[in-house]
Amino acid sequence: MQINLGDFVRFVDENIEGYVTRIIDKDTIGVTDANDFEIPVLATKVTLVHGSIPDDNTIVSNRTAAAVTPAEFIKDGVFLALISDQHSNSVAHFHVVNNTSYDLLVAFTTEKNDHFKGEFAGTIPGNSSKRIYSANMSDIQIWPKFRLEALFHTAASFEPKPAISFHQHLKGKDLSVAKQEIAMLKTKGWLFQLDQKEEALDLDKLKARFK
Repeated sequence: MQINLGDFVRFVDENIEGYVTRIIDKDTIGVTDANDFEIPVLATKVTLVHGSIPDDNTIVSNRTAAAVTPAEFIKDGVFLALISDQHSNSVAHFHVVNNTSYDLLVAFTTEKNDHFKGEFAGTIPGNSSKRIYSANMSDIQIWPKFRLEALFHTAASFEPKPAISFHQHLKGKDLSVAKQEIAMLKTKGWLFQLDQKEEALDLDKLKARFK
């Protein structure tokens, strides 16, 4: 049985239930009960209460097969969103939020001490989001490096954008700004734009600076 951060579980041998708020090692997890007390327990000693809790923050819009006009086609707006679990602020969930009209072909890997782990691979349709990773908020200073690649795809007659390549460590200073409303996830969190346009180099300004 696969146990993930944020899952609601019940102890097999005791009348205790709560949310998984820490993955301690490959055999042990931390479960926070109704009294906000985190209890270490073997993963084999708990069971999912309602099966695997669905990712209710995955939103896929109903899109028709009608032809898309240039005015309707949205080309920019791909973000990595960080939000707190709705049941425990100690758990952080990472989503790719695709506000564009393109479909995204995404591969996400974590890197730590030269060890790599594939966390997510799949398609995120236009105007939708998908949770790709979860972590414990208190471990932010030792979170792995994120390596996210994404290709833009559309069946419509629009030129695909350059691929996204996001390789970065997120640290506490990256969360020093205020949270903002994330409409697609219906909550507040931090947003990091992945398809940010680079400013064109102004040669005249550069020459003037050297003069």
